[in-house]
Amino acid sequence: MIILGIDPGLAIVGWGVIEYRNTRFRTIAYGSVQTPAGMRTEERLKQIYDGINELIETYRPDAMAVEELFFNTNITTGIRVAEARGVILLAAERAGIKIQEYTPLQVKQAVVGYGRAEKKQVITMVTMLLGLKAPPKPDDTADALAIAICHAHSGGSRLADYYNK
Repeated sequence: MIILGIDPGLAIVGWGVIEYRNTRFRTIAYGSVQTPAGMRTEERLKQIYDGINELIETYRPDAMAVEELFFNTNITTGIRVAEARGVILLAAERAGIKIQEYTPLQVKQAVVGYGRAEKKQVITMVTMLLGLKAPPKPDDTADALAIAICHAHSGGSRLADYYNK
């Protein structure tokens, strides 16, 4: 199964593509779609949408795993991230890709084994699990890979397929 993990954002959308077969991971590619702060929101959303479409066309994922939104105190930022997340989900839906959403707690639990793990612990485990030579940069990319790993461990199972029908 090829999984595209996405950490949504407006300035930076982290992404990671992994293959998960027979309980083994293979890293295919990872990076980020970045939009400049001075650009109009509509242009930024189009750039994100186009970037996600390009990833889908290039890597042909079987599934997309996306982090659910977690609102802190800045509701305006949260709305902008929600808009970016919307165009990401739209791109996957239009391509016919299965979408699964995970909370930050679920991702940390799946990758580190502890739902309240620190970001540094998540990055260390992603680097180890995927056999990377160095931690992925920026952190949003490491988060996207963690989301893909989470899906491989939970959403990618035959049991999950049975219950999601």
